[in-house]
Amino acid sequence: MLFDSHAHLNDRKLYGDLEGVLTRAAECGVTRILNCGADWPSSLMSVRLAEKYRGQIYAAVGVHPHDAKTLTDEMLQKLLQLAKAPEVVAFGEIGLDYYRDLSPRPLQQSAFIAQIAAAKLGKKPIIIHDRDAHGDILRLVRQERAGENGGVFHCFSGSWEMAKECLNLGFMISFAGPLTYTNAPKLREVAAKVPLDMMLIETDAPYLSPHPYRGKINEPARVCLTAAVLAEIRGLSIEETADFTVSNTCRLFNIKQ
Repeated sequence: MLFDSHAHLNDRKLYGDLEGVLTRAAECGVTRILNCGADWPSSLMSVRLAEKYRGQIYAAVGVHPHDAKTLTDEMLQKLLQLAKAPEVVAFGEIGLDYYRDLSPRPLQQSAFIAQIAAAKLGKKPIIIHDRDAHGDILRLVRQERAGENGGVFHCFSGSWEMAKECLNLGFMISFAGPLTYTNAPKLREVAAKVPLDMMLIETDAPYLSPHPYRGKINEPARVCLTAAVLAEIRGLSIEETADFTVSNTCRLFNIKQ
């Protein structure tokens, strides 16, 4: 059994065939999925999906850096209330994205800081989005003591040096489809060195489909392809890889295994 630790099932590319998506996931042994919020509507939908598919889908709520300009004090309070639902296991995804810069960088940073504080108040781990913002992410994580309740750098894209810093700060590292790409030797180096008890796997569906589906719509069933590459890198069986990644996901998000 596998746990896709990061997906966006409410995305229109998946939601229109949600039953099919979940069926195909189950057929591949993906029995649990963490659905992440990116703004207020998707966070609310994440909780509703987790309520409907209890035990199969879990929810995270938060505002993605792309939408940081939409985060108000009122919305933050609503997210805090929403996070009290038993289906909500994390704040996320939150962080910084300096690649697309869809929200001004100062607003991204203030939204990140505010949601770190909210997660600490709600005693939830955080799911961090980091794209081309490694320096500021680490600075803010250290400054705000963001690892107080644990967390994960999702779809990790940094170096081994950065991974070591994340691990020292108490964060897990999650690998997605890019681990399967032939042009990702540095990422494979990180996957070879991260302690087994600090690794997660994910799809980030509908994005970042693994090889050989690169460029196509991704879905949770394909987390098995990332798991297979991780197993090969670590010299383990797919069953062993499933065991430790599920155990880590459940431990981080306080989910009964």
